Amino acid sequence: MALSTELTELLGVRHPIVLAPMGGSAGGALAAAVSRAGGLGLLGGAGGDRAWLERELPIVAEGTDQPWGAGFLTWAIDAGPVEQALEFNPAAVMLSFGDPSPFVDLIRRSDAVLIVQVTDLDEARRAVDVGADVIVAQGTEGGGHGSRRGRSTLPFVPLVVDLAAPVPVLAAGGIADGRGVAAALALGAAGALIGTRFQATTEALVDPSVSRAIVEGRGQDTERNSVLDIARGASWPTGKYTARTLGHPYLDRWRGRESELAGDSQARQDYQEDVRRGAIPRLPVWAGEAVDLITDLPSAADLVTRLAAEAEEALTWAGKLRPDNRAQD
Repeated sequence: MALSTELTELLGVRHPIVLAPMGGSAGGALAAAVSRAGGLGLLGGAGGDRAWLERELPIVAEGTDQPWGAGFLTWAIDAGPVEQALEFNPAAVMLSFGDPSPFVDLIRRSDAVLIVQVTDLDEARRAVDVGADVIVAQGTEGGGHGSRRGRSTLPFVPLVVDLAAPVPVLAAGGIADGRGVAAALALGAAGALIGTRFQATTEALVDPSVSRAIVEGRGQDTERNSVLDIARGASWPTGKYTARTLGHPYLDRWRGRESELAGDSQARQDYQEDVRRGAIPRLPVWAGEAVDLITDLPSAADLVTRLAAEAEEALTWAGKLRPDNRAQD
């Protein structure tokens, strides 16, 4: 049995499960595998590296005859990467972290569904105003980047659902199993966008050490911070976004001293040197609070099937609950 929602009907997919377009790690093979299994695979186009897209777009386009899409960091791109992706006829394009307005007309001229991720209510209102076909409400439990002043998934998703109606909303942040998918649907969402759980799959473009860290990680070891963006010289908009990661030596060294780190060019050079000599990983390990629920490294297809079955089981169980009989006078 498939869970039919506004999302599955809009995009013609079997399951209301969407791969988060994680920059670099959600490559063509992973996106294609998710789509073949009945979810919606989104290629992680991030800042629109042309060579990366030239390599990965054909892989997803040739790897599935089911709907797939691509996602980009809105603040980091111009029209070029979106045009490059649209040449492969994706079913959807997702824009995150920034004003989607400059790209709306371009996407509208294609057949692609416009998905806009939001991290607060102001962004949600803007997404409605620009005519998003689907809105992703991202809570602060999620791995990777999000709003410094965002809200947790549980209270945030219903607010966006109410504000955006009738536009379908996806829940994101802290969802790593089928119970989380079921909870998203119970909150009024039309599906779930899932990141960290898909990083621990055989198709993810991550170093084995990253997969191992996620499988062994604990939610209490994740932390939202800007330290690692500053240390590695990432150009994320200052003051707007932080990122949830697992522990890291530079985080321990510079926590609470972000201004000092930003002014210390030698510290940033030291970071790059430590990367070059293998003392620290090339990238932080982006991981959400639900990382404890990740205990294996399945194929993406097996994971989609499992998530869908778990969600159906959870919703069936919840449907059997009955209110306690009221005491009779």
